[in-house]
Amino acid sequence: MKHIVYGNGESRPTTDLIGGEWIITWGCNAIYRDFTVDNLVSVDYNMQQEIYESGYAMKNKCYFSDWEVLPAEFDPSSLRLNSDGGWFETERHGRSSCVVQGKDQNTVRQKIEEVLIYNPQLDPEDFTKKAMSNVGMYVTWVDEYNDKVVNIDYPKGWSAGNTALYLACKSGAEEVYMCGFDGTEYSKPLNNIYKGTKNYLPADSRGFNTINWDNQFRWLQRDFPKVKFIKVGTELTYEELYNNIR
Repeated sequence: MKHIVYGNGESRPTTDLIGGEWIITWGCNAIYRDFTVDNLVSVDYNMQQEIYESGYAMKNKCYFSDWEVLPAEFDPSSLRLNSDGGWFETERHGRSSCVVQGKDQNTVRQKIEEVLIYNPQLDPEDFTKKAMSNVGMYVTWVDEYNDKVVNIDYPKGWSAGNTALYLACKSGAEEVYMCGFDGTEYSKPLNNIYKGTKNYLPADSRGFNTINWDNQFRWLQRDFPKVKFIKVGTELTYEELYNNIR
């Protein structure tokens, strides 16, 4: 069985995704807006909430981070007075259980100050915009017995793309094709199909310093030394990929 993991870099096809009976597909975040994949991975609270509210997770398998369903007796409104940075709550739709996630605005701002002190080369405005993009309290009312959400136990704190690669390997993949993993450079514009749309950075944002992503991929290769990773677009063309998996 071959696995294809779709990132959202601008080299990724925007019309048709490659799939099939002998292929397992993985996608990240807003790819659900355009395509259905076998496994959807999201690690950002705002995107997880968007995906769940769309109804996608009721029919399709999703992997979400920090997705701990609280008992019906828990009242999330008790947290509202202490929330700092915004309150984002979905409609209840008659549901009694919820998932509560969040990042404290003051804590994030302290981290931003520390990072900027030790990294004066960063653009303060751009870095702050990125760090604050997912701040606030997110309350998502869920139907846990009928949805298809799996909580990600490990890895924690990884990007959605590397998390999807890890989960593909963990599920038994021996060969993984990476589509739309374009990388990024801080000195260049952000490379993402969905930039400028809801729950994404503005279209004029800069790229990222990839040191964390690069380290995650190295750890991934260490944990799964027998898995072959093929980067489509550089090591293999999309036409060659299509021919390989037919």
